Amino acid sequence: MSSPTGPTSGLPVRMPRPRQPGRHRRPEPVAAPAGAPPLVLAVPGTPDTATRRLAEELLSIARSELPGLDARIGYLDAGDAADEPGYPALDAVLGHAAAQRTARAQQAAAEEAGEPAADAWAQAPDAVVIPLLAGPDSAVLRRIRQAVMNSGAACELTDALGPHPLLAEALHVRLSEAGLARADRARLFTVTTAADGIVLATIGGEEAAQAAGITGMLLSARLAVPVLAAALDEDGAVARAADQLRASGSRNLALAPCLIGPEADEALPAMAAKEAGCATAEALGAYPAIGKLALAKYTEVLGIAMPSAAGPGGMPVR
Repeated sequence: MSSPTGPTSGLPVRMPRPRQPGRHRRPEPVAAPAGAPPLVLAVPGTPDTATRRLAEELLSIARSELPGLDARIGYLDAGDAADEPGYPALDAVLGHAAAQRTARAQQAAAEEAGEPAADAWAQAPDAVVIPLLAGPDSAVLRRIRQAVMNSGAACELTDALGPHPLLAEALHVRLSEAGLARADRARLFTVTTAADGIVLATIGGEEAAQAAGITGMLLSARLAVPVLAAALDEDGAVARAADQLRASGSRNLALAPCLIGPEADEALPAMAAKEAGCATAEALGAYPAIGKLALAKYTEVLGIAMPSAAGPGGMPVR
């Protein structure tokens, strides 16, 4: 039993830390500005419970970085699921966002005085659309663009999330979780199953493979092993990349899916890895960096300044 001022069991009471002075002071928390347009995550693939849980977790990460963020999910391939609660079609989500902004503007005009923060966003887009793609899949991006046009909303559509150094970090984590890479470059312990060559698998053809190659170079620098990118949707591309790595001296290969998850059949990486004769890690999924990258795209479009969060260059140890 505890008193109004704290527990009586002898357990320590968590108290807020005093703010540190000078250059060690923590940055002030930033909240989403009132009246700012929503972030809409454009989710490819057929919606299901797992996809919805993944998207919601990523938006939860974004909201934790920017409290008060209006973040929504729109499914590119909602189909019949659009009639079910929780699986709205992308164009419907964007149309609703546009209608809400119009209604607010009309209400402010009728009252002849809107909130200053809301007025500041009067010329902003109805929504900022973030494709849930690790790389530039032109076919999917074309369909997202068409959905934006069909919605009738004035939206800002960003590029895919990658290539980016944070994706290399996420790939490193997934490989280490599968026992295919050392978890910490600074520690000299041995992982007997660590790969000496990585096939970085993406979706979206040659364009996506070239973009993934940039992330692959960053991953190669982290692991000190060769990394080659290949597209899962090109026949034999993964096997050819594996053969090229073996020809250069690699013997223990691993496939690292540079995929968030919904954009490809979940069986595709495993099938390609089996064909190439190598082990495989899991897709990126709801790794925290994915949610932060989506938020970074949003704040960049709107010019919202976020506090810098520079930390040690090494990967977090799990």
